[in-house]
Amino acid sequence: MHKVAVVVMDGVIPFDFAVPIEAFGRTGLYEIGICGPKRTVRSELFELKVPHGLELLSEADTVVLPGHTEDFVVPAPVVEALRAAAARGARIASICSGTFVFAATGLLDGLRATTHWLAAAGLAARYPEIDVDPNVLYVDNGQFLTSAGAAAGLDLCLHMIRRDHGSAVAADAARLAVMPLEREGGQAQFIVTPPAAPQGGELEPLLLWMEAHAARELTLEDLARQADMSTRTLNRRFREQTGTTPLQWLHRARIRQAQHLLETTRDPVELIASRVGFGSATAFRDRFKRIAGTSPNAYRAAFQS
Repeated sequence: MHKVAVVVMDGVIPFDFAVPIEAFGRTGLYEIGICGPKRTVRSELFELKVPHGLELLSEADTVVLPGHTEDFVVPAPVVEALRAAAARGARIASICSGTFVFAATGLLDGLRATTHWLAAAGLAARYPEIDVDPNVLYVDNGQFLTSAGAAAGLDLCLHMIRRDHGSAVAADAARLAVMPLEREGGQAQFIVTPPAAPQGGELEPLLLWMEAHAARELTLEDLARQADMSTRTLNRRFREQTGTTPLQWLHRARIRQAQHLLETTRDPVELIASRVGFGSATAFRDRFKRIAGTSPNAYRAAFQS
């Protein structure tokens, strides 16, 4: 049975700690162990007895690093144990600020990673070798995975379950958690969540409007008029706040909606193309391949529950 080790230390965030236990535990397909450098750890509201030491990492197939308080200093034995686990091929995943624990090992250097959006700037400043992306729910680098805060940890766990056992098992786990499976995008190349402006940012109303009207035939002039800006100003603000252009963002929003329809309906690809705002099925297939890295039919075969 696949062994999952959850590493806990002083300052562990209760929600992040509970998520992998609940998500993996409800499937009946994983053996879960709690471990840490100390047999008693203190969180803000409770003390937790830890049944295993770090030796558990030497036999775990997956290691999960829940979030801890930001000023937490990672003990050297934890760093060494995580590096040893990685060297023998264990999968390592972090939830929320657990990415800071992960980053302390140096294993994320040169890789793309994410964390809670509030902590993203601090992560990038402290570990400039990491390509920090605050706009996604999670990042899958294969052996090493990271997630954003709170519910994104559940997205990540469902994604790993889906990788291990397929869509049907992951869908059952999602239902038990009263969680929509569509929030996660499967493999890393299929994550196409549109980049979002910072919460409460200037572009937030426009992004919400674009999401709601993505199926319409929209031009840059239409978007600029809706935002009450010139096209030049709109392009500049989009680059500053989302890292992309308005039309690229719109295309990605349409593809995300198409993914949902491919996963949850049996509608023909031609009908889905029209429903999400593409003028032809050919244009839709080309854009889907460019953004998602696969064809609509291949995506449906792989990810429809």
